[in-house]
Amino acid sequence: MTIRIAVIGTGIMGADHAHIVANDLPKAVLQVVCDASAERARVVADECGALDVSSDPCATIARADVDAVMIASPDNTHAALCLAALELGKPVLCEKPLAPSSSECLQLIEAEVKAGRQFIQLGFMRRFDKSYRDMKDALNQGLLGQALMMHNFHRNISAPANFTGQMAITNSAPHEFDVARFMLDCDYCSISVFQPSCVDTSKTGAPVFMVLETTTGQLVNIEINNNAMYGYDVRSELVGEKGSVFLNAPVSTRLNLGLKAFERYAFDWRPRFAEAYRLQNKAWLKFVETGVMSPIASNAWDGYCASLVAEAGVHSLQTSQKVSLELAAQPALYQRT
Repeated sequence: MTIRIAVIGTGIMGADHAHIVANDLPKAVLQVVCDASAERARVVADECGALDVSSDPCATIARADVDAVMIASPDNTHAALCLAALELGKPVLCEKPLAPSSSECLQLIEAEVKAGRQFIQLGFMRRFDKSYRDMKDALNQGLLGQALMMHNFHRNISAPANFTGQMAITNSAPHEFDVARFMLDCDYCSISVFQPSCVDTSKTGAPVFMVLETTTGQLVNIEINNNAMYGYDVRSELVGEKGSVFLNAPVSTRLNLGLKAFERYAFDWRPRFAEAYRLQNKAWLKFVETGVMSPIASNAWDGYCASLVAEAGVHSLQTSQKVSLELAAQPALYQRT
């Protein structure tokens, strides 16, 4: 059976998802590309061989010739569009965040629970990245003993003009919030957020440093530096009682020039996680076919957890205090065995 897919939003990620559907998902067809700008939608549609374009997301979701939806529109539209798809029984792959607020996430969770099944897979693609998977395998196999700490940093070349410390928490850090929670199989009970006093924290992209405590006693720290200048760089180290695992970024070449040997950093996240995106989207397509979500994929509950942590992180940044976290009761629909 061919799965007819609509992609909503033709920014960087929407366009990339459209290309993956067109080139890497043989059981899928790119039925519609939708964007507020019909011109942008047409450009991506022509590049990917889409059958149609639209500028109305709700009408696109409701089309009889659309089986499933990829949502890569602005963050504040995610919840409403996910709900529109859910009400029509159409599976969704939604870019993070699931919603800007944890309360909106809970509304989507309530709708899925009422429907009796999951419809939403969230785009936390790092769960599918080989280096993170190898790290988790080492922990699961007992090679490290008990996990103690996880160190993470996430750096970009430069921040957009309006990128604040608050946005570092709500826009950049959720990938770390999710993947550390996934790695350790636990939730967080508190978050503390710091910024270096030696820099002007009102400056665009000023660094943010977070310390999270887990419900099972581990410590997780996260550095977000969106003005690192030298390139896109994501690293992590998982520390256990017996040893540690350090995340290696895949690098295909080393250049030898002028008495120097060096490796180049990517400009943004796409080369680093290109394969993870492909694997994520293939897993989502199987979910669309079977109704059974991949055991490693993130769902609406995971999206809620990330949004709740981000909200608490913003509060900690504003108050310079540790903020405790208390999750809502997890519905049985999302409990993994």
